[in-house]
Amino acid sequence: MKRSFLLIFLIGLVGIIYIGRLFQLQVLEGGNPNPISSATIKIEYDYPERGYIYDRSGKLLVANQISYDVMAIPKELSAIDTLEFCSLLKISKEDFLRRIKKIKNAKKFAPWLPAVFIKHLAKKDYAFLQEKLHKFKGFYIQKRTIRNYPKPIAANVLGFLAEVNELQAKNNPEYENGELIGKLGVERYYEKELRGSKGKKHYNRDNLNRITGSYKEGIYDTLSVPGKDLTLTIDSDLQKYGEKLMTGKRGGIVVLEPSSGEILALVTAPSYDPNLLVGRKRSVYSPTLFGDTINNPTYDRGLQGVYPPGSPFKILNGLVGLQEGVISEQSYVYCYGGYRYGKRKNEFMKCHCGIYGRPIRLKKAIARSCNSYFSDAYRKIIDKPKDIKSGFDNWSNQIKSFGLGNYLGYDLPVGQKGLIPNAKYYNDRYSFGWGPTTNISNAIGQGEIQTTPIQLANATAAIANRGFYFTPHIVKKLNSENINNEKFTSKRQTTIAPEHFPAVIDAMHEVFKTGTGRYSQVKGIDICGKTGTVENFTRINGQKVQLTDHSILIAFAPKDNPKIAMAVFVENGGFGSTIAAPITSLMIEKYINGKVERKYLEDRMVNLSLQKEYDKLIIKKDSIEATGEQHL
Repeated sequence: MKRSFLLIFLIGLVGIIYIGRLFQLQVLEGGNPNPISSATIKIEYDYPERGYIYDRSGKLLVANQISYDVMAIPKELSAIDTLEFCSLLKISKEDFLRRIKKIKNAKKFAPWLPAVFIKHLAKKDYAFLQEKLHKFKGFYIQKRTIRNYPKPIAANVLGFLAEVNELQAKNNPEYENGELIGKLGVERYYEKELRGSKGKKHYNRDNLNRITGSYKEGIYDTLSVPGKDLTLTIDSDLQKYGEKLMTGKRGGIVVLEPSSGEILALVTAPSYDPNLLVGRKRSVYSPTLFGDTINNPTYDRGLQGVYPPGSPFKILNGLVGLQEGVISEQSYVYCYGGYRYGKRKNEFMKCHCGIYGRPIRLKKAIARSCNSYFSDAYRKIIDKPKDIKSGFDNWSNQIKSFGLGNYLGYDLPVGQKGLIPNAKYYNDRYSFGWGPTTNISNAIGQGEIQTTPIQLANATAAIANRGFYFTPHIVKKLNSENINNEKFTSKRQTTIAPEHFPAVIDAMHEVFKTGTGRYSQVKGIDICGKTGTVENFTRINGQKVQLTDHSILIAFAPKDNPKIAMAVFVENGGFGSTIAAPITSLMIEKYINGKVERKYLEDRMVNLSLQKEYDKLIIKKDSIEATGEQHL
């Protein structure tokens, strides 16, 4: 009796489970199936046109062109004339078999879904194949758009497109494996706006894979929505000119409009033609571009290059000194070839201002870049509260108010924070205690301080504006509408009172009148700036090696109602006055006057190559590795 009851119970339980499952499939899910997962439904995608990209004057920077992909549906593949098909596609039979095997393995559990057989078919090959495509069952052609760059400039700004991989497609249902997605630059940051949304059409098909009509009268069909056009803040003529001037050099140029924070030029050198990463060219050139660890052409030095700021940093120390009241326009120091900050022989910072034993005031200290003056000012700032740690944190916070030591928040996907140290940084580093002379190199922009070119350009814009800046940004309009993002339209105030800026600005003007930038003046334009020569060390196999100094300059112009603020970094360029200053003045002349009259200077900068300096690094590296010297 018990056994028969158990048997009846089990039969009833199994029946209930089957009925429940049938109810779920036919009633709960049957009215709203996922058409993608059904083998009886064919889906055709309508890919939207990606948004175009223009410069600030409406000049076209990025356009679209038609690309043809040969698609294959594994379930529909049958015997074909393989030799003829391979001849039309210009591939070998071995390549054909390899591709077919790869597709069938990838679509083993969904053989009705299409897969890319060959990408970016040339227009001529497409025309030949289209005529005979009916002979090759299971294959069809999918049209899609790829990028085209009418001007081979600003690759670091624009970015490029790459295929979505399986992991990305799995985590993002909006993308299919093999679709294109923005990588780097504005293509990545504004991917959602540029991409638009693709349309879908669903069709029923019978057991012979023939289309029998629209699936559920098209209730799941959608129309494609084209991407939005972008108007950048970039001046393409200035960008092209900056790239020309940086030929044969490594470094970065960042140019801003102080009154808005718009990026007028963002130059990194060396760079590359963005057309090299389009279509079939990509597979040929990407290993070279991304594998070049010496020149790093895909590395944006304007945003990612981290350097000590050198003498331009003295401007900020001067402003903090004025704000704290430890210096004034009339206060002075004496320089005797350097600054003595301790009793030991090595506790002496050399100075090359050339003013020996005479009073040096703020204006002359900036114009002649006196290390002694700014070391004394820095020490007074730190010592003011009689508490070293609070004095140092106060200094650090005021420097950071210019946008240094952190990400600026611009609308580009890469960057570096740099470093403006605080008291905790030195507490962690020096267990035995420390003071203002421990890090005296901070006074002249060396030491532990690290900045990026865009950070220094932004700080220069804040000086030009007499105490505030706008967050730098690269996009001006989406379609025809201005970007009204409060992040980019709100003023960001520094901690320095406006009344302290005129004295420093007069001194920066003096740099180009009688100081280190006097040989790079532009007739009719009042330039304010500060040159810098930064000591350059690297480590090769753990050994500290000194290389040729970096050449740096920050500047804005004109002095009144400034229209341009910028920073120039030239790696291994030597004195700031010899390379960075001429490049800066040429960029300013080009932007403000619309043309360059000093052709002799332009030719000299364009033809000046520092490749021999860069080769020295390779030679030193090889020499150290060959001799097996002790590591530091």
